[in-house]
Amino acid sequence: MTKTLDGIINLCEALSNKHRLCIIAALSEKRKYTSELTRELELSRPLLYLHLRNLEKVGILKGKTELGKGNRARRYYELCDFELCLNGKKIKEILENDKNENGSKRIV
Repeated sequence: MTKTLDGIINLCEALSNKHRLCIIAALSEKRKYTSELTRELELSRPLLYLHLRNLEKVGILKGKTELGKGNRARRYYELCDFELCLNGKKIKEILENDKNENGSKRIV
């Protein structure tokens, strides 16, 4: 998982949505394909795809297309291993690293 300031901001934004948290919970025990998720979470397919793309972009989950019954393509999603541990010291460290790398103003 990313340790840059922008990466942490993107990750926190991705986790700040109830639908995305429900998707993470639904995938916590096993991988599922898109239709399973739409039924289980009662989300429209376009809305589900929007949230899946966002979670995939920040590295929380990954998708893989496989052939299912009758040679139908199914897109399976599964969680990537991740753990988020933030505290004041860690946030300060990330901000200081960003300042050193980008020469930005001191925030803290």
